[in-house]
Amino acid sequence: MNKRLEFKHAFADIFQFDNGTEVCEYHAMIQATSPRLSFEQQLEAILNAYNQLLEGQLQGAQAVFKRYFLSDAANQADDVIVSDVTDCAKSIIQQAPLDGTKIALWVYLMTNVQTGIAKSGLYEVRHGGFRHLWNGSAHNMAANSEYQTRLLFNEYNMQLIQEGCTLEANCIRTWFFVNDVDLNYGGVVRARNQFFFTQGLTVNTHFIASTGIGGRQQDPNVLSQMDNYAISGVRKEQIHYLYASTHLNRTSDYGVSFERGTQVNYADRRHVFISGTASINNKGEVMYPKDVIKQTHRMWENVEALLAEADCNFNDVAEMVVYLRDTADYELVKELYEERFAGKPYVIVHAPVCRPGWLIEMECMAVKAVDLPTMPKF
Repeated sequence: MNKRLEFKHAFADIFQFDNGTEVCEYHAMIQATSPRLSFEQQLEAILNAYNQLLEGQLQGAQAVFKRYFLSDAANQADDVIVSDVTDCAKSIIQQAPLDGTKIALWVYLMTNVQTGIAKSGLYEVRHGGFRHLWNGSAHNMAANSEYQTRLLFNEYNMQLIQEGCTLEANCIRTWFFVNDVDLNYGGVVRARNQFFFTQGLTVNTHFIASTGIGGRQQDPNVLSQMDNYAISGVRKEQIHYLYASTHLNRTSDYGVSFERGTQVNYADRRHVFISGTASINNKGEVMYPKDVIKQTHRMWENVEALLAEADCNFNDVAEMVVYLRDTADYELVKELYEERFAGKPYVIVHAPVCRPGWLIEMECMAVKAVDLPTMPKF
């Protein structure tokens, strides 16, 4: 179910998943509506809207993950850190909302779960036999993007080991935000490829769903920032990887290592994580260079093919983040999204894609009710 709620100087588009079991899930995309307000006023409007949601439409739900999209992280991130004391994993990144405002917020919430900080420092969400481990805004100050990414993976690997997990068996999703992606993405790719190989992740086993996209941390010396999600207690047979080979090729064909999408099955629901997806064909070629309209439609077609492999469609999508290389394309892309997805939680931000020919990329999460009694309960 999708619903839009209006607040003073802000609005929220909300997706609700409620299949009558203990855990309801919500995704809310909260955006400011008054670009002329100061950052402090826009942040206040966003947080006031969020607090009103918790008192009303989302009463009883707890945030498990938040991502703030900022227009100027160097001058804004500290205010977010001080103002939002919610106990959940938080990602803060400079990817300017393209509606002219300074801040937007995506928040993922659940009911009837227990939360806290795990011994490793990862944020833990507990229900049934699972611990969902979230982390946001991991970074370091190594000399270049390759070394930074290598250290990020080393640290994350140690955190997973502390939780009795491994990257290969338990990590479901990563995000990499790369400062000056045209210059520094190559280092991220090299570090990831090398680290995955040391962990036994190859084209013959599997990789991990991921987005690698332009984005800046508040400190310009941070060239690679990582968010991640893993599940402690998940069984191998619960996880399936999505390929949509009629539309897309394996990423390893062009030297990178991530899965196009991943589904996780529980007894009562299916989670689907679609990686950053652009206008590409199954030979790895950019489709429709320099035409953002045709690229948008091909991107949607690719995402639909991935979702269909998980027996889902866009109706099951809970949230979408849309990345544009050229800010001048915003009005046109906004019209396309409003025509097809009005009321669906999505945000369009400025973030160059990892290959210059791609003008647009999107990622999403989906959730669908299923009846799979052989699977463990969520």
